[in-house]
Amino acid sequence: MPEILSAREVVKRFGDTVAVDGLALSVHAGEIYGLIGPNGAGKTTTLRILSGLLRPSGGSAQVAGFDVEAQPRAARSRLGFVTGSAGLYGRLTPRELLEFFGRLHGMTKDAIARRTSALAGELDLSEILDRRADKLSTGQKQRVSIARALLHEPPALILDEPTAGLDVLASDSLRRYVKAARAAGCAILYTTHYLAEAELLCDRIGLIHRGRLLAEGTPHELRSQTGAESLERAFLDLVRAQA
Repeated sequence: MPEILSAREVVKRFGDTVAVDGLALSVHAGEIYGLIGPNGAGKTTTLRILSGLLRPSGGSAQVAGFDVEAQPRAARSRLGFVTGSAGLYGRLTPRELLEFFGRLHGMTKDAIARRTSALAGELDLSEILDRRADKLSTGQKQRVSIARALLHEPPALILDEPTAGLDVLASDSLRRYVKAARAAGCAILYTTHYLAEAELLCDRIGLIHRGRLLAEGTPHELRSQTGAESLERAFLDLVRAQA
């Protein structure tokens, strides 16, 4: 499958602090790639570079073949971004939000209406489409955020801690939506603090620590590499080996 998202020897410095240190990864169409690591490991910085929100100090990032720095509009138009904070305009309804963001993407009114109807069915939004966003539950807001990210049918999707703050049922529903996006051919970069979730959901995983990839592979490959019974134990073993 073609490579859709990529970081090539990316470096990011904040003064004397190196947040990302020569990071290289790629995510292919129809794949969920988990970027896993502790707070301060460089995950969020990497995602911001891939999305064009931060400029790297070195290296490059691409979305669907477009360089994020040299061709920012083309790259961003092919990317959907969801964070666990689920920031929505509280006074707008989901329908109004989707129309607003659809126009930002240059979609026609008819195209927005068609995609809104389709996503409402896929993400179970029909009953809340005309309810103000500040009246929605955390899980409902997160589903609206996913709809917003998928509205323009991007080939790449970044999900930054999407299940943070969700209960068990809402988390399970969100994972089903993510799997459906993968089945539709989307390339998905997924971060989570829950290693059991990553093991369950991700096709490949990159373990990041101090801005560097310690290891990369399928959950089975990472466990086999260290002889660990779980991904969590494999990660701990790899971190301690670097100490």
